[in-house]
Amino acid sequence: MKSTSSILTSFLGNKFQQRNLRVLFWLMAIFVVLLVGFSTVFHILMEREGQSHSWPTAIYWTFVVMSTLGFGDITFQSDLGRIFSVIVLLSGTIFLLVLLPFTFIQFFFLPWMEARQAARAPTSVSSLTRDHVILTKLDSIERALIRMLEQSHVDYVVLVDELPDALSLHDQGFRVMVGPFDDPETYRMAGVDRAALVVANRSDTANTNIAFTVREIAEKVPIVATASFPASVDILDLAGCTRVLQMGEMLGNAIARRVLGRDSKCHVIGEFGDLLVADASASGTPLVGRSLRQIGLRSHANVNVIGLWQRGKFQIATPDTVVQEHSVLVFAGSREQLDQYDALFCIYKSNDKPVIIIGGGRVGRSVGESLARQGIDYRIVERQSQRIRNPEHYVLGDAAELEVLVRAGIEDCSSVVITTHDDDMNVYLTLYCRRLRPDVQILARSNVERNVSTLHRAGADFVLSYATTGANALFNLLRRSDVLLLAEGLHVFRLPTPDRLQSKTLLESGIRETTGCSVVAVVRSGVTEMNPDAKLPLMPESELVVIGDAEAETRFRSAFT
Repeated sequence: MKSTSSILTSFLGNKFQQRNLRVLFWLMAIFVVLLVGFSTVFHILMEREGQSHSWPTAIYWTFVVMSTLGFGDITFQSDLGRIFSVIVLLSGTIFLLVLLPFTFIQFFFLPWMEARQAARAPTSVSSLTRDHVILTKLDSIERALIRMLEQSHVDYVVLVDELPDALSLHDQGFRVMVGPFDDPETYRMAGVDRAALVVANRSDTANTNIAFTVREIAEKVPIVATASFPASVDILDLAGCTRVLQMGEMLGNAIARRVLGRDSKCHVIGEFGDLLVADASASGTPLVGRSLRQIGLRSHANVNVIGLWQRGKFQIATPDTVVQEHSVLVFAGSREQLDQYDALFCIYKSNDKPVIIIGGGRVGRSVGESLARQGIDYRIVERQSQRIRNPEHYVLGDAAELEVLVRAGIEDCSSVVITTHDDDMNVYLTLYCRRLRPDVQILARSNVERNVSTLHRAGADFVLSYATTGANALFNLLRRSDVLLLAEGLHVFRLPTPDRLQSKTLLESGIRETTGCSVVAVVRSGVTEMNPDAKLPLMPESELVVIGDAEAETRFRSAFT
């Protein structure tokens, strides 16, 4: 909490408060005048009655009568004196019991408390803070991003334009700063010239204003903005944004990659220097039903399977891991190694059955467009007629009605993709579709992370979180050289070989068994050795490139660093 001097400065520096204090001062002055006047009249009337009292006694009597205490130790004997006592009593009742308390509370006490509250919300960041992330909103994406930043020990600040909102977030433990978004001084106080990234995730018009304002005082800081509409992308570029993300399109493309029936080629999901991380669907290929030992991909295609996605869960690959129909293989290697895999398996395609997409919003349309580019037929179920773009690929109606789903082809589709913006509805539809088609692949969108597990329990084979997808994209734009976040919670991180692993081979280290991580590359003398030989000892000067989910990374760092 700030010091009393800071609170006083804020309290007295407000022009509106200065006016209030002047009103309170004049009221106090009137009270003093009344006190002196009544005390003087008290003296005059008492002398007329033959009584003699000192000035302190006169002031004492005036206070006692005005406050309605009325001790009765000093009284007038004449009618004129008693009439004067009534006048003093009524004046005190109005002034001391009504007017003065009200003005004191309204013009001093409440503003003082507001100044104390305002002092709790910072209006600047420390001059020592640098390489931090400036956020202009706190939504599900930002909350997920903040967790990632805290895990990576990266500072951040959330700009809030309303004091009550800032205090609420401050009490929840978030690092906030109060200031209007369209004021250059706000970003100057936020240390934008020292920041690593500015994230504008409000409306398209507000993001334009934010980017333009930031560029006024910081020409080089990276600015990432989100765009709800394609037409806004060019305008945000003109405003000075370094990168413009269309979250709906990103999520739609990520979901489309998981749909069965597309090609079996590798699709790169992340780059870590020369190392590429890719995934490929196993559906419809000769890999299904066989263990990785039997397949022998390393000998046939010089590529190593580091893990598999099974119903939304990432599993580290072992020689005895069996590839299922719905499995998605995850590889790490060079472009040449991935091309060798594609040369063997790109000819396979599991089926030509259509895909049902429930929800014709930005995400649903993006899924459809991505499938169309791959030559996969689809039907979008949408209950709002104004959203229908191409009647050939749309079915008008409520997906909760069986007749609508039958018209869309639920009985013969290969996959169902549920993309509404309401998680309750997504759970509802997932349960319904799983009951109608126990064998169909179901992919669902989750708008908040806590509903991912619920959707899996409802029957979804794969769930993508809107918040996590957006947060991963924003985190990767920090351009850190030691960590990369991939889709669906996969982390690739680089670190010097820990002391506990030096001189040991990967076989001896037990990394996979104890942590669930996999070493995908070893950097020796600046040269990256992809899919390293597990029988070679790890040298002290080497570095490891490791892949795993968030929990596996935590276990690795706890066990070896």
